[in-house]
Parts: sequence; C-alpha cells; structure tokens
Amino acid sequence: MDLLAIIGLIVVIYFLVYMIFPWFLDSDINLALYKKFGKPIASLQGQVVWITGASSGIGEYLAYVLAEAGCKLILTARRETELERVKANCIQKNVNLQSLDIEVLVLDVNNISNHESVFNHIITKFGRLDILVNNAGRSQRAEWEQINLAVDKEMFDLNVFSQIALSRLVAKYFLQKGSGHFVVTSSVAGIVPAPFSATYCGTKYALQGYYDCFSIEKMGKNIPVTMVCPGPIKTNFLSEAFTEKHGEKYGEEANKNSENKLSAERCATLMGIAIANKLSQVWIAKPRILQLIYLRMYYPNIGSCIISLLGPRFIQRLRDDKPTLRQEQ
Repeated sequence: MDLLAIIGLIVVIYFLVYMIFPWFLDSDINLALYKKFGKPIASLQGQVVWITGASSGIGEYLAYVLAEAGCKLILTARRETELERVKANCIQKNVNLQSLDIEVLVLDVNNISNHESVFNHIITKFGRLDILVNNAGRSQRAEWEQINLAVDKEMFDLNVFSQIALSRLVAKYFLQKGSGHFVVTSSVAGIVPAPFSATYCGTKYALQGYYDCFSIEKMGKNIPVTMVCPGPIKTNFLSEAFTEKHGEKYGEEANKNSENKLSAERCATLMGIAIANKLSQVWIAKPRILQLIYLRMYYPNIGSCIISLLGPRFIQRLRDDKPTLRQEQ
C-alpha cells in the first residue's frame, strides 16, 4: 500500500470515528476519553471553587460533585433558603467537609456593584480562590421577529455582561496570583443555533467570543478556560425562561422524563471531569443531539442540509419534547 493510500485510509477512519462514536456517547469524544484515561474529579480536592447560580439545576448538582471531591465551595445565587439546602446536601455528600468549608452568599449577579465586596469576603475567609464557575443565566422561548429589544438587553445583562464583569475582577486576581481557572456554563446553542431562542443563542455565542479571546491573550499565564456546552438537561429551566416580552417568564414546567435530556447529575459529573482535566471546550448531550452537533461542526454542508430537511419544529421537539411556543400549543 503506497503512502497516499495509507493517508487516505487514515482520513476515512478518522471521519468514520466522528460519525459513529457519538451515537454511543453522552459527551464529545475528547471528554469521553478523558473520563476513561484522564484525571479523576477527586484530583480537585482542596480547591476553592466559587459557583454562581448554585441554588438549582446544573450549578446545584455541580456543587454536589465538587463537594464529594473535597473542594471548598462558595455558593451564590439570589435565594438564600435554596442555597442553604444545597449546602446541607453538600455536607451530607462528604463527611470530611465541615460547615465552614462551604460559604453561602446571597448575590444577584446583575448587581455588579456588589461583586467586589463578595469577592473580597471570599479571599478574606478562604485565603484564595482557585476556580470561578460562571453558571448563572436563563433560557428563552420566543419568535425572532417578536422579541422586544428590552428582552435582548436584559438577557445580555444577565447571561453575558454580569459574567464578564465578575470574570474581569477575578482575572486580575488570577494574574497576580499566577494561576486560576474559569469555567463557563455555555450551551450547545452557543455553537449550533437553536430555533425560537434567538437572544439566548446570541448570549451564548457572545460568551464563546469573550472567553476565546481571553484564552488567546493569556496563553502561558496558567489561567485555563473551560467552556461547558450542555444540550437539553433535566432541569426546571423553562419556568424561568424569558419570552419575547419584557418582564414575562415562560412559566411552564420542563419535561424531566424526556429521553432526549441528560440528568443534571450526569451533566455535573461530566462537567467535573472537564474541570479536573482543564479541557477548553466540552459538549454534553444525548446521542441524537450530539450527532447533530458533529454534523454541523465537522460536516457543515451535510449538516446544514440535514437540519434544513428536519426543520425547526423537529429540532424544537428534540429539545423540549413538544412545541414550546404558546401559539403552537
């Protein structure tokens, strides 16, 4: 077999791997390999981790995963009662953790003027911060042309600008300290657009741009960025989702029994592996969604054609198990 034939065979095998393997995984291939062969989550033991949006959903279950690993945690969100509940559960997960190892701080991330005082409190109490998990945010269900511009501004304030403001504050500390780690809960909607969530997609694309730029600027500074891109997850995100109207919430329960959605526990576990191995970007989703991502990213022409054939309603049902726009119900 000549050299060109060997190269051709390698190329064919490579593409076949990326076509076939996602059907049997719930994460991208790179993350799946690190899960089997990389550092365990337990390697994060003793790290001081700040999680925003820690009172429910992915943030809550990530707190449990990191508590089991022996991390010291700062849990922030707006609801103190829920944060205290998460803290109590974290202590139950690891008998070696004491109450002083987990700090509950009520914080509305949109209130940027409070960021510095909360950060200073963390440094005073724990002496350092090793990892910032930017997890706070909300989704959306709306038709593109109907979205009020006030909704766009409010969503960007919450999903983007509050995170960037907090990260810039912490980045200065990480640069002075000589190390640190940013973890960002993005979405597969930040790399492959989802219908009827235009502003949400826009905010997640924006996060990708902001943090990719940071990663390039700070190469060699020992401050990795892990962009976590989950697909549909079994959380109650729909009830709090934005619509096209300012001040309105979608207000419906998500189907937590969907076959197309990963559990929040599984998502958080895979996220913990990504953090432990300092991976730059990971995709976490059920196989059908994962395959669509691979098609769109690795085979853009074929992927775009298939997505066009499937249509927006199919993708919406794949995401939410039903048409989630009010006028379609």
